[in-house]
Amino acid sequence: MPRIHAMSTQNEDTINWYVVRTHNKQEERASCNLQAWGLETLNPKLLVNKCNQFTGQLSRVVKPLFPGYIFARFRFNDLYHKIRFTRGVHSLVCFNDRPTPVDEEIVSLIRSRIGTDGLVKTLAELKAGDEVVINDGRFQKLHGVFEREMHDADADRVTILLSSVSFQAHVVVDRALVCRVSPQTRSSLQPRLAHTF
Repeated sequence: MPRIHAMSTQNEDTINWYVVRTHNKQEERASCNLQAWGLETLNPKLLVNKCNQFTGQLSRVVKPLFPGYIFARFRFNDLYHKIRFTRGVHSLVCFNDRPTPVDEEIVSLIRSRIGTDGLVKTLAELKAGDEVVINDGRFQKLHGVFEREMHDADADRVTILLSSVSFQAHVVVDRALVCRVSPQTRSSLQPRLAHTF
């Protein structure tokens, strides 16, 4: 356990956000136990694809955005010793042997990315008609027009209308492979598209 020296008077008596290191895979347990002390916590999660190594089947699982870490808001001088011995908590993240507060703006930014389903959105929102480019896979570097999201239980997939000089095709691809085309990159993609077919 790191040694804790007296903190600057600026932070010791104010309520701040801190990063709490948890025991392995105990983010939810630590968050619930800290909430039982009356603390505000943030345990951001996201939905990720997981491939079964034996069957190759893809499934969707909820994982912590920061495995092994959560955020807690408290007054250091009043609650540090309770927090340190809370089940699921390993320690506070320290710099120079001192727990360092996290800016409110960082926590607000993470909260702003949490959707109605309680999960952090890591990809930019796409609207029908947005010009997009595929970043990886067999359709890599092709551009098209975003049509809609497929609401599959197993995967985040989208439908894109690919267009070329001589043909158009509807394809369904993994959402993580697609990004919106900016006006700057649009002009650089046009010459390459003519050579892909």
